[in-house]
Amino acid sequence: MTAFPLSDADRAMVGAAVTAAEAGTDGEILTIVTPRSDEYRDTGLVYGVLAMLLIVASAATWPWWIDAKITFVTGGWGEAPSAALRYLALLLYEAVVFGIVLLVFRSYRVRIALTPNRVKAARVHGRAVRYFKVGAEKRTVARVGVLLYLSLDERLAEIVADEAIHAKVPPEAWGDAMVALVDEVRAGKPAHGMAAAVGAIGTIIGEHFPKTDDDINELPDRLIEL
Repeated sequence: MTAFPLSDADRAMVGAAVTAAEAGTDGEILTIVTPRSDEYRDTGLVYGVLAMLLIVASAATWPWWIDAKITFVTGGWGEAPSAALRYLALLLYEAVVFGIVLLVFRSYRVRIALTPNRVKAARVHGRAVRYFKVGAEKRTVARVGVLLYLSLDERLAEIVADEAIHAKVPPEAWGDAMVALVDEVRAGKPAHGMAAAVGAIGTIIGEHFPKTDDDINELPDRLIEL
């Protein structure tokens, strides 16, 4: 369900934006884009358990409906259902509903559509931090690496900065970069959004870490796709 496939021109645009942004700063900008940050397979389990709890709550509130289900299956023959039969019927009904929910949530489209936004945001943030630790953290001599991470299916992005930048640039300073990115992503132009965000990031870190004569390129300028 990748929302926006990237072309060679898109990749070149982002890479050129990184090169241009780093021309005015010692800071290093790493860009990563991924189709999604998680498969959200646990979402189906959560909804399945909630459905089972709802059945139990319904049985506690309207206990007659269990007898109605038993009567429907047996045709009304025999004595009134025993407590054991009622519990068995409730258990079987829960198992059937749980199985149906899991079948529905085998679809990735269903899972990501019904996963709460705060959960998706947390997964994207967690993945961005992990990629930053592997690809950028402490990979520059002066600790001036910044990761711009975009997760396409969630349409969410993260900016994670190395310790030297984090010490001088408050988190809210990245607001303009994020707005530039999100606006273009919503318009279906993620590469344009990343390029705009890279430019804003370059301006911000350039104010605190201007270009020096002995600066070298320590992180790749190209867009990394995972």
